[in-house]
Order: sequence, then structure tokens, then C-alpha cells
Amino acid sequence: MRATPEGTRRFRDRQPIHRHANYREGCDQLWLSSIGLGTYLGDADDATDALYEAAFDEALERGCNVFDCAINYRYQRSERILGRWLGRAIQEGRANRDEIVIATKGGFVPFDGAPPPDPRTWVSQKFLDTGLAKAHEFAARYQHCIAPAYLETMIRWSLHNLGVETIDIYYLHNPETQSIAISAETFRARMLDAIETLELSVERGFINSYGLATWTGFRSLTSDPAYLSLTEMVSLATEVAGQKHNLRYLQLPYNLFMTEAFAFENQQVGESFMSAIAAANELGLTVMISAPLMQGRLAHPIMPELEEVITGLQSDAQRAIQFVRSSPGVATALIGMKQTAHVRENLALIDVPPLDGETIRGMYPQS
Repeated sequence: MRATPEGTRRFRDRQPIHRHANYREGCDQLWLSSIGLGTYLGDADDATDALYEAAFDEALERGCNVFDCAINYRYQRSERILGRWLGRAIQEGRANRDEIVIATKGGFVPFDGAPPPDPRTWVSQKFLDTGLAKAHEFAARYQHCIAPAYLETMIRWSLHNLGVETIDIYYLHNPETQSIAISAETFRARMLDAIETLELSVERGFINSYGLATWTGFRSLTSDPAYLSLTEMVSLATEVAGQKHNLRYLQLPYNLFMTEAFAFENQQVGESFMSAIAAANELGLTVMISAPLMQGRLAHPIMPELEEVITGLQSDAQRAIQFVRSSPGVATALIGMKQTAHVRENLALIDVPPLDGETIRGMYPQS
């Protein structure tokens, strides 16, 4: 089982009619809540697991059907608690698997529940000695790898952690971690191999689609070693699998302080330069936003003038989220939430219409 167009539409249709505008249809016809729940922050302990489990319950009840992980988040504990919660919610009849969109990521080395005493030895035993990757295929001091056998193993581990047959969205996690350490030619070859592995995983039913989750890659100057061209990434997917490739999602940070994804025209599509969000839309990818609250820093009063533009809301956090999820081209704003009070506050926006695109554009300086 996996998320399906029919199931996610059913989830949307079950919500009160005034909420329907807060669900967006992705490029793969999945209906996505405009606010999703992320699982990056928190200690690797049972207490935090319990907080997340309660937050998942609250989010589901309030109309969220997008849940985002990475295998390295909290040393695999975020995936495991999400999987445990999902299984319980389905068993109790509070959720249907085909209604819930589960996303995770692979690339960074995941330790097992806690950091090992000697990380380098752990990596050697798990990946080098077993032949899953070669030493030169790692980057960032053995913290990152996208070699085919390594990726296949990460997908298998994530499937087990999440307790699902199919991962709905699987992201290559910060591939620019590789690009800054190797030549452009070597990076291209590694990305081709990684994409081929992901396409094969789609064929096998392990993942439904894949994407790129980045931090700096699509927001950088074109001269920056970390810069990624979205057109080139789509071209690589097309080279591997033709026009019906399964590269369908882009995740990147965007918020009131980090506006490059929407405002910085560093991506070339055809003859035109445009922002990463616009380029993704032009190339047929669905956009998920990370860090809409800048890891909580935008949940506090820092822009009093915002109340004059984004009216009718109760908190700075709500205004910051409303800005992001209302920006043209954005499908879902992913918010890290493990406190049920924060879930209630932030997901109150599900009952509020998004702003129109012209209001958002009007907040940017006009050239």
C-alpha cells in the first residue's frame, strides 16, 4: 500500500468544505495538505518519541496528511516513531495508508538510535567492509554517500523503520554535499548512478517517486561549488528514464528571512532565468518547503509590520507560515512540530484561506 490520488482526495473531501483550498494537487496527482509535519528536531530519547507520537495524532486530527522524515533524523528514531504511529493509527481505524503521504530522505549516514563511540569504525563496519560503498564515495568526512548499493540499503532500512511497503516520496538528501567535494564530471556520474538506483526502486515498488531535498544547492550563486541546476537534474533523470521519469519533488528552505527560493532568479530553464520554485513548477516538479519558521526563530515577534499585510492571525508563527504556504508555486510548508500546542496553533491555518499570489508578490521590492 501507498498514498494514492484516490486516497488523498478522499482525505481532503472528508474535511470541512472551507478547508479544501488548503490542499494542493501534486504533480503525481496526490492531494497534499498545505502544512506538513517535519521530524528533524529533538533529542534521541523515549520522551521525544512520545512527544512526536502525540503531535502526529494531533496533526492528523487537524487535517495534515504529509509527514516528512530522513533516515538520519534523531539517529533513525524519527522514522521509527513515525512508522510505529502510522501502524497504530491504521490499526485503530483513524488513518488509511492510501490517504497519508510519507516522505523520507537518504544520503547522510544514519547511526542506530545514538551516536556510536567511534563513528569512523561504525561506518567502516557497516558500509566499507560489507562492500556497500567505497571510501572515495563518501563526502564530508564519511558523513554522506549516494553510491548505488548504499542508497539501496538506506531505502531498505527506511522501509523497515517506517513499516510500509512503499515510501511515497524519497529524497536524495543534500546532494550538494557531494558536489562541493568532487569534480563536476564525477558529480554528474554519481548523480546518474543515484537516479538510476531510484528509478529501479520505483520499478520494484519500494518508492513511488523521488526528489531532491537541498539546503544551499538551489539557492546559491551559479559560481558557487554547491550550486545545482534544476534543469540539469531533470535532464539526468530524462537521460536515465526518458520523459516519464519519476523525479517529481523538490524540497528546499524558504521563509521570511531566506527568500532566495522565490526571489533569486538563479535557475535557467530554456532561455529564461527564474527562481528555484518557478523553475520547479516549469519543469513539472512539486515544491515542498523546509524551515518555514527558520527552526523556530520566526515564531517570535521580529517583524511587527507583518501584521499590517498578513491580517487576521493570532501569532507571528502563523503569519510566517501563511507567507510561505501562500507563495505561488509552493505545495506544502513542512514544519517541525513535536509539541501538541504548536500543532494546534500552526494547523489552525488549515481553517484559513491562503493569501492570493499578488499579496505575496507585493511584499517583495518591485524592480
